[in-house]
Amino acid sequence: MYDRDALQALIREHALQFGEFTLASGLQANYYLDCRQVTLDSAGAKLIGEGMLALLGDELPDLVGGMVIGADPITAAILTLAGSRNIPLRGVMVRKEAKGHGTGRFVEGPFREGERLVIVEDVVTTGGSSLKAIEHCEAVGLKVERVLAIVDRLEGGREAFHERGYQLDTLFTIADFDVESA
Repeated sequence: MYDRDALQALIREHALQFGEFTLASGLQANYYLDCRQVTLDSAGAKLIGEGMLALLGDELPDLVGGMVIGADPITAAILTLAGSRNIPLRGVMVRKEAKGHGTGRFVEGPFREGERLVIVEDVVTTGGSSLKAIEHCEAVGLKVERVLAIVDRLEGGREAFHERGYQLDTLFTIADFDVESA
């Protein structure tokens, strides 16, 4: 069972930092969410896997995955928990740049064209990283259904997904942490 309060406490204690930061989107902020501090922790990974499986609901896609490196531990947590529950689910990893050797792929994993995929992400600001992942996945014939994230910073990502026809579901928004945007 998903313990939202326990995950929120872990994020507040270990991932939320205050100061002056430049985000991946290029925006300036007075706080930063380093969710790797939670996704790469055994208790955090379990809680995130449980929360993400709850968000997925009964209509499971064929695949989950997202942009390396942030999505990798989230994908692994979901897959590990799904496996322990005998839920059939596979994952993909989406590279920022095509692999320079071997197959030269952007998208790695056990997938077939036409399969349904849910993109996972740690923190959504503008949505740029996940939109790039969606672009790469659709280019190889995957059908992206929606995006799941741990935290939405409420800085335009949800709207960017909506404009392109994708739904964003999150475990938290930054409002759950009583933090004002920069």
